[in-house]
Amino acid sequence: MTVTLTGTSLTLDDLVSVAREGALVRLADDVPGRVDAGRAIVERTLDGDPVYGLTTGVGVRKRIRVAPEELPEFNRRSILEHRVGQGAPAPAEVVRAQLLLVANGFARGTAGVRLELVEHLVARLNAGDVPEVRTLGSVGMADLPANADLAHGILHGFELAAKEGLALLNHNAFSTALTALALADAQRLLRTAIVAAGLDLEALGGNLGILHTPSAELRAALAGSYLEEDGAARNLQDPLSFRCIPQVHAAAEEMLGFARGRIERELNRSQENPLVLLDEHRIVSVGSFDALPLAQSADAVRIALSPVLTSAAERTVKLLQAPVTGLPEGLAAEHGLAESGLSELGVPVQALAAEAKLLAQPVSIETASTSHHEGIEDRVTLAPLAARRLVEMVELGERVVAIELVVAAQAIDLRGRPRLGAETRKLFAAVRSLVPHVGRGDPPPQDLEPVVARVRRGG
Repeated sequence: MTVTLTGTSLTLDDLVSVAREGALVRLADDVPGRVDAGRAIVERTLDGDPVYGLTTGVGVRKRIRVAPEELPEFNRRSILEHRVGQGAPAPAEVVRAQLLLVANGFARGTAGVRLELVEHLVARLNAGDVPEVRTLGSVGMADLPANADLAHGILHGFELAAKEGLALLNHNAFSTALTALALADAQRLLRTAIVAAGLDLEALGGNLGILHTPSAELRAALAGSYLEEDGAARNLQDPLSFRCIPQVHAAAEEMLGFARGRIERELNRSQENPLVLLDEHRIVSVGSFDALPLAQSADAVRIALSPVLTSAAERTVKLLQAPVTGLPEGLAAEHGLAESGLSELGVPVQALAAEAKLLAQPVSIETASTSHHEGIEDRVTLAPLAARRLVEMVELGERVVAIELVVAAQAIDLRGRPRLGAETRKLFAAVRSLVPHVGRGDPPPQDLEPVVARVRRGG
């Protein structure tokens, strides 16, 4: 597969295929003309009025003019001065997505860089070049430390011309990459979680009256289930964590759909400053590096996922309780045993859900000190933090769902393996291929990593 960069049409699926599957990249046929037009505007500006970051310093040094002969050194120093990132290196897939977004942004022509630089980035991406980019240190108003790491590691002696140093620094490709990949993972988790919720209903002997509200995915998952038979439901009304599955998941689906639309716009939005206006043949100072749409989207998705995960944990604990299920306490192999069965899995599932819930606190509402750079940099978005918390929340959610599935599968066994739904049947079989039934005298599963990995793969 090859992804064609136009600067305006990159999708989330494209980004995932390049970042995770190694898809190659090429520039659209009209990119060279557009990039050359933007570069020509930059070249004409060099001898005119001062332009931020092009003929002047940056930040508080915007009042200092940079002489033409000093521009190569100015570019080199700008990248080194911003290499102040902290923490562990970002995963390779995030760096690949970051590099892809830089190349796609340059393909618009609004960054004013030379075609040679765009082609260099595409060549390094296709060659599998993944420099070390440290994760921490950006406040989400251009990911300067992460972008400096990327630029330093990807140039390989390529000499930059006027404005190209700032163009490599002044954007949010790192935050955008991290958020986009996390959103793709969140959507995959949610697709598995709705089928897992259906398996919970079958494990409980739940009342499918809840499907009279719009719930196409849950209805499809349970198509053909024994619960569709008259009298199959054990209760007139089940606990809310079971009864409100359609509402909780629909709310999450709607929010993730909104966030995906927002993020796909960010994949193709001009994030640089200053901005080259091709139609007006001039360069303007803008605030395009403000990543608030990213931060708000990641915040909103975490808030939407929180009830999904806390409800899943609550259903799991309910399935371990004999008064609720009518099955042996803790889903032990038989009634009256002194064995705990799967009871102890209730502890980690609650711990994981509680930790995930705490990550839902929004971060885009934070403000920064106004003291940095004479008070110029007086607001932040914390988009990288919003994205990192979404990554962490999805990882915790995968473990919540893994435990939920193991518990639900045990309850299904104890009900005599009744006829399951079209999708829940497949999910049950996948769980049983990884974790056996816990019989009399058996401890609970000691390693759920294979189930977690299966949830992570989705499908």
